[in-house]
Order: sequence, then structure tokens, then C-alpha cells
Amino acid sequence: MHGKILSVRKVILVLLVGLVLCATGLGYLRQRIQSDLDRWCTTAQAAHPHPGDNVAALLDYVQSDTHPLPQRNQAVWALGQARDPRALPVLENYCTGESCNHARLLCQRELSKAVALCKGETPNLLHIRTP
Repeated sequence: MHGKILSVRKVILVLLVGLVLCATGLGYLRQRIQSDLDRWCTTAQAAHPHPGDNVAALLDYVQSDTHPLPQRNQAVWALGQARDPRALPVLENYCTGESCNHARLLCQRELSKAVALCKGETPNLLHIRTP
């Protein structure tokens, strides 16, 4: 009987440790996403000022050929995280339905993810604070 109680306690302890590790990992992931979103809003505002409207600044950043494609792809990611439907016309305009060509065009995979987020097809489970 004593061995059975000890086994149950070990299982509970392992489950609690696992739960704490999962919660810590999700908290870290949320913090990283939020931090990157805030950084890209700041970057876009510095390049294309729209005081009080980070989405407008990000949209200008994505549409500007003066920025390299990798940075514009990051701004597409940020627009997806922002989940603002105002971004849909611009994002959908860049969608070709073809395979990615990172040397010439915005990433089609990143665009499709951003469109889905802006359409509200994916819940904000990490409760990312949107601009």
C-alpha cells in the first residue's frame, strides 16, 4: 500500500513539473512574439510615420520597395500578429497562389498565414496585445 501511494505522488509530481514547464514555455513564447511585434511596429513607425496607427505604418513598410524583401516579410508577419482586417486588401494583393520565390516576391506562406490571422480564422490563444 505504501509503495502505491509513493507511485501516485511521483506521478503527480511529474505532472506538476510538466505543467510548470509548459506554462513557462508558453509564457516565453508569448513574450517573444509580443516583443517582436512591438519592435516591428517601432521599426515601421520610424520608416513610415503614422502616429497612433501601427498597422498603417506596417502596411506602408510592406509596400515599400526601398526595404529588402526579408524585412518586408517580417513586416508581413507583424501584420498577421496584429490581426487587423484593414491589412487584408494589401496582403491579398501580394498573394499569387504560386510557390515562394524569396528572391523576387514576398513569402507566399507568410502572406497566407497573415491573411488567415487578419480574417480571424485563428484564435489569439497567447493573448498577444495587438496594435
